Amino acid sequence: MVPSPLALLLALGAAATALAEPLRFVDCGSIDGSIQEVNVSPCPTQPCLLHKGTSYSINVTFSSKIESQGSKARVYGEMLHVDIPFPIPEPDGCKSGIQCPIQKGHSYSYLNKLPVKSEYPSIKLIVKWELVDDQDQMLFCWKIPVQITS
Repeated sequence: MVPSPLALLLALGAAATALAEPLRFVDCGSIDGSIQEVNVSPCPTQPCLLHKGTSYSINVTFSSKIESQGSKARVYGEMLHVDIPFPIPEPDGCKSGIQCPIQKGHSYSYLNKLPVKSEYPSIKLIVKWELVDDQDQMLFCWKIPVQITS
């Protein structure tokens, strides 16, 4: 079975490093949090070129406007204005760099990492990455353009 283009998007939304450059991103509905920065490594220019067989990291720095016992990530590949859900191996934000419980007014670094598999199709997509609190409200939501390439 060939993974969906969302898998490619997910790979873009992986875990970040301190060497990453801040990206221009679109906030797509952060309610319970405020994004300070989104870093993808390596992604020196946009759209991010995701090379098959390579792993990419994402680090999202955000502050919480609420208290929450936990958080859950959801990743989508957006094509033709349709969000296609992509399951990720570790959706639990508390296992992705965030110390839980989440406290109001505190700043957090969300980290994740996923490989871009060589069998993924070469395609242009929008990666949409959400992190929701324990009430299913958006701590953050961001989108960036990516291109999967050989």
